[in-house]
Amino acid sequence: MSEPVLPETAELGERLGAVRSGIAAAAAAAGRDEREITTIVVTKFHPVTLIEQLAALGVQDVGESRHQEAQAKAQALAGLNLTWHFVGQVQGKKAKQVRAYANVIHSVDRVSLIDALGSESGAVDCFVQVNLTDDPARGGVSTVELDALVERVLATAGLRLLGLMAVAPLGAEPRRAFARVRELGERTRLLAPEARFLSMGMSQDYPEAIAEGATHLRIGTAITGNRPVAG
Repeated sequence: MSEPVLPETAELGERLGAVRSGIAAAAAAAGRDEREITTIVVTKFHPVTLIEQLAALGVQDVGESRHQEAQAKAQALAGLNLTWHFVGQVQGKKAKQVRAYANVIHSVDRVSLIDALGSESGAVDCFVQVNLTDDPARGGVSTVELDALVERVLATAGLRLLGLMAVAPLGAEPRRAFARVRELGERTRLLAPEARFLSMGMSQDYPEAIAEGATHLRIGTAITGNRPVAG
């Protein structure tokens, strides 16, 4: 099997610069400080060499969504002192392994996962993922069950709640979806005043997310280019 073709570092840098400029413009339009926004570069299916290029360009936050791939990359690049964000669905039986390398877990969405992630030794940062659709098969807790799940996180040793995470539903108007997350975040802060962060916004809709208060953007193809075919 042939090795994936990496973009030239200059090309990667241009895309990264374009996204950073877009974030700055969206933050300015919203009257926000761009420095309060964390850009997580999602590198699913991309090789460790691309992440090394990103690190050389100043990227510190990297996102992955498949456990085995993420685990291998985190081990291979341990010397770079990156912040690893797990943004995919976590299998309960893999929860302990995920928290061993992930600095932040963005997809906490059920009681069984919270219990599996709990630990008496050290804390991992996490977001509660909210499902903005009526389809229970999609990741995330329903808005009706959100408060109870937040309370469960707060009562579980080893978890530090940062806030909420969500994905804008396909076909929906992104800003309206993100406005809903912002409202839910305000509700969550009544239970957890320090959970003030919102993980929302991807390559195609990050300006709308910034307008509604996003603090963590999960951006892949706009920076990395098209993903290689999964092996």
